[in-house]
Amino acid sequence: MVSIIIDGKKIAAALRKELSDEVSAIKVLGGRLPGLAVIIVGDNAASEVYVKHKQAACAEVGIQSHKFSLPSSALQEDLLRLIAQLNQDAHIDGILLQLPLPAHFIVDELLEAISPHKDVDGFHPYNIGRLAQRRPVMRPCTPWGVMRLLKHVQCDFKNSDAVVVGSSNIVGRPMALELLLAGATVTICHSNTRDLIKHLQAADIVVSAVGKPEFIKGEWLKEGSTVIDVGITRLESGRLAGDIEFESAQKRVKWITPVPGGVGPMTVAMLLQNTLLAYQLQK
Repeated sequence: MVSIIIDGKKIAAALRKELSDEVSAIKVLGGRLPGLAVIIVGDNAASEVYVKHKQAACAEVGIQSHKFSLPSSALQEDLLRLIAQLNQDAHIDGILLQLPLPAHFIVDELLEAISPHKDVDGFHPYNIGRLAQRRPVMRPCTPWGVMRLLKHVQCDFKNSDAVVVGSSNIVGRPMALELLLAGATVTICHSNTRDLIKHLQAADIVVSAVGKPEFIKGEWLKEGSTVIDVGITRLESGRLAGDIEFESAQKRVKWITPVPGGVGPMTVAMLLQNTLLAYQLQK
């Protein structure tokens, strides 16, 4: 068996085209264009690159992006004040706080300060709670993007056993909620899981988000399964690697995402989708 690559770049490009058409229709009717505020703190080079990608994607679909840069010496109160101002700004539909932040910030307090209806990352407890109650509004971008990938390959969620490797608030936990909402039987594996291989060998769907390069070996995976690799790590050689040992996994699974070019483009596309949704809610 040679697995089929799930092309996240292609799927994300198609979604961006749909969003661009929707924004163009707003413009033709003379409406205000959706606005996204991106807050970045300090001089993190990787964060600057991610923000540039997000702003370029906004420009492509016609969303107005506004970048707010604060020095690493900024205080918690400075950031809370800025968030409060953006919450009240009628031209800002979505607020994105680029993570990670310098160590002196209390991240949870800042994320909760963002209005739930402008929380385009989907991290606010209100939005996670809505997802848990099967009434999602703003959905966490990476898990929602994974769901779009799985639906693209027509996964039969209601007859599938799914394993999520990793239990972070950003990916693992909301990912499990998304799969549960779709009807899958879900297991979350983490650092305290006693027999990870046993769980993986029984899984029809595997979503890994642990950030350990090539941690999951191909022989651990069920033949014919669908594997989504969220993890991405730059090795000393400069090569980017995911959580899955890609070459060995390709010989066993049916569908697999590459790293890079799999989940990453979908995360940005779902951020744009959430921004448009926030705009529609505000309207």
